[in-house]
Amino acid sequence: MPTYDYLCPSCGNQFESFQNMGDRPLETCPACGGPVKRLISTSGGFIVKKKSAQPACGKEAPCCGRSVPCGKSDECR
Repeated sequence: MPTYDYLCPSCGNQFESFQNMGDRPLETCPACGGPVKRLISTSGGFIVKKKSAQPACGKEAPCCGRSVPCGKSDECR
């Protein structure tokens, strides 16, 4: 669910709101009840996942199709 930033020009209150993308923007400040403006956010969060290295019988990848090393170096070619 995205986080939207809002600013109230009346009292200066800046706050965040978790909303669905299809929800209408908030219109009133929770602090003073005045009108708010939704701010353009510059932070686009994303997660980068690294694939862990899997040693495989002394090679870079499993040679026998397994997800873990088989431990039989004579079968690894």
